[in-house]
Amino acid sequence: MRMNSIALAAIGLISLSAQAAPLMSTDWAVQACSYWNTNPALTTELAEKWSKNDAGRGYKIIHMYRTDCGEDTKVEMTISTKGGKTTCTYAGKIQHATLDYDVDYKMHAETKRWREMGAGEYGPMRAMMFGRLKFEGPKGEAMKVMGPFEQFLLIPGKVAGDDTCPAK
Repeated sequence: MRMNSIALAAIGLISLSAQAAPLMSTDWAVQACSYWNTNPALTTELAEKWSKNDAGRGYKIIHMYRTDCGEDTKVEMTISTKGGKTTCTYAGKIQHATLDYDVDYKMHAETKRWREMGAGEYGPMRAMMFGRLKFEGPKGEAMKVMGPFEQFLLIPGKVAGDDTCPAK
């Protein structure tokens, strides 16, 4: 009897720890950062074409959120390039409240749209053309790196996240 209780308690703990964090939450962003660092399109293709435009800071900032959850739930990813690799060096709560839209990015979309992009139903061109992805930042630069940008938009389909709104 005692063994069954312990086994059931262990199963309960495992299922609690296996629950996904809300999509675009700080916990989800940490996992997205780890995923970024395993994706060759993001780590190598961006090193030459994208990351050098950093205003001399040595990093770029991406803010993102789910429109239906509100801008005050946005998270941040800091992207740096060293040794020819572009890596995510931070993800979570906003550390840089002010963005330089000549080098940094802010993106948001409805949860449904993040899910569609994450599933590969359409890429960045269609998402922006039809207003499914709201985007601030250097658009010309983004246009030059559509392949890696598409890989970025697939992250919501690669990193588990539930549809509850993140805590504010």
